[in-house]
Parts: sequence; structure tokens; C-alpha cells
Amino acid sequence: MTDNEFDLLDELYFVQPFSYLKETLGWEDQRLLVTLKTLHSKGYIKCLFAPDDEVFGTVDFEAKGKDLFYLATKKGLMEHNAL
Repeated sequence: MTDNEFDLLDELYFVQPFSYLKETLGWEDQRLLVTLKTLHSKGYIKCLFAPDDEVFGTVDFEAKGKDLFYLATKKGLMEHNAL
């Protein structure tokens, strides 16, 4: 797990919108979107349309990533806590 992935997962113990992550981490959009996409591909996070409406299937991070909410999965939390 990279430092970026670790830092981002640290913010996803609760459902968070993209805007919160960007403000809290102080990252550029592209860095945040790429890291979110990587974590999602590893099964470490899930994406949501709203705090209780999970996205199933493919997520287009470039087109929709800024409008979504994010939450660490059990797998992601276990990996994060193992380090």
C-alpha cells in the first residue's frame, strides 16, 4: 500500500464526499481520483451515489468521481490496520 492509499483510507472510516477528501487532504483532483480508483480496484473502498446508495458495477472516476461518496470496505480497513 502506498502512502497516498494509506492516507486516503485513513479518512474513509465513515462515508465521505469527494469535497471533504479534497479539502482534508489538500490534494489536487487528479491525485485524489487516481488514488480512489486504485483503492476501488483493490476492493478497499466502495463508491456511493449518496450516503446510503452504493454504486454497483463500473465506476467512471474521471466523469463521476467528484460527485460520489466513498467508504472503506472491511477488506480495506483490515489492510489499513495491518500496517
